[in-house]
Amino acid sequence: MSATAPLAVPQAVDWTALRNFAALRGQFRVSLTPRCNLGCFFCHNEDDVPPPRTLRDRSQQPRRQVLSARDFLMLIGAVIRAGLRRVYFSGGEPLVSPLAREVLTSLPAIGPDGSYTLITNGTRLRRHQDWLALTRLDKVKVSLHYLSDESLFAIAGVRTGIAPILDGIEAARETFPQVELNCLLLRQNEHEIQSILDHALQRRLPVQFIELVPTDFNKGDATNAFPAKEIVRHLRTLTREEHVEVAGVGQGRRVFRVDGVEIDVIERGLGRHHVGQCGTCPLRAQCVEGFWALRADHAAGIQPCLLRGDLRLDIKDLLDAPDLLAEAVARHVTAFTKGTL
Repeated sequence: MSATAPLAVPQAVDWTALRNFAALRGQFRVSLTPRCNLGCFFCHNEDDVPPPRTLRDRSQQPRRQVLSARDFLMLIGAVIRAGLRRVYFSGGEPLVSPLAREVLTSLPAIGPDGSYTLITNGTRLRRHQDWLALTRLDKVKVSLHYLSDESLFAIAGVRTGIAPILDGIEAARETFPQVELNCLLLRQNEHEIQSILDHALQRRLPVQFIELVPTDFNKGDATNAFPAKEIVRHLRTLTREEHVEVAGVGQGRRVFRVDGVEIDVIERGLGRHHVGQCGTCPLRAQCVEGFWALRADHAAGIQPCLLRGDLRLDIKDLLDAPDLLAEAVARHVTAFTKGTL
C-alpha cells in the first residue's frame, strides 16, 4: 500500500495584533460607496477613483459595487465579535448610497464600550433625518471645510450652496447626542478658519482642524496646504487648556478646551504611530496618519493603510463565512504589523 500523506493541520490564528489594535482604539471604517455629490479636490478615495476625477471625466469610474447590505452587516458583525468596537461609516458620501438606510437601520448591538459614527458632508442629513433617528448611531461627524458658497465652489467644485450643509448640521444636532465637525486647513478656506471655529463654539460642537497630508494622490495640490500654526496661535488666545496626545494609534493631536468644548488640531510635527510594513513604506516620510484604521470598501476589500491600496485584502470569497473572514482579517493585520505583506 502506498503511504498516505498526512492531513494538513490548519494554522492557528494569532489574534494578538488585531486585539492590540482594538485596545488602542483603532477604527473599523466602512465605506458604503465611493460616490459623492461633492468633488473636493483633495479627496483620493483611498486608492479608488476619487469623485473630483469622475466629475471631470465620466470615463473614469471607481470600482464596481460588490457588497450588498447583507454583506456589510455580516462583515460588521464579524469584526465586532473579533474585538473591534469603534465603527465608522464613510464613503464617498455614505448617504448617497442606496444601501445606507438598510445597513444603518439594521446595525447589531455593539455594547457599552463600542460606538457607531457616521462621517458625512452634511448635505443629506435633513432629507434622511427621520430614519437616521431610528439607527444605533452614536455620533455624526460633519466635514465642514467651507463656510460660504464661494469657498464651497473653490474646494468642492459645486454650486449647490452652503445652506444645505449648515442645515444638515442643525438636523444632526436635533437628532443625535454627539455631533462633531472636522475641517481641513487649506489656502482656499484660510480666511474662514476662525469663522468655522466660531460657528462650532456657538453651537458647542467639538471640531478638529487637520493639516493636509501630502501624498502621491495630491502632490499637485501641495501649495494648497495651510499650516496649523495660525489656528493654534488663535486658540491660545482663547484658552490656556492645552495638551498633546500621542497615545493609541494614528496621529498625534493638540487638544484645546474652550469653555468646555474640545478643539483638536492634527499637525505633522506631533508624530504618529507606525508599525511593521510602515518601516519600508515609500510614503512614511510624508505620512501624518500612521496605522489607525482598517477600511472595508464597497468592492469587498479591506486595507490596513488608507494610503496603500496595494496592501488591500480581497474578501469576496469569504462573504458567506463570517468566522473565516474574521480570521483572514486577523492574519492580514498580523502580517501588516510584522511587515510581511
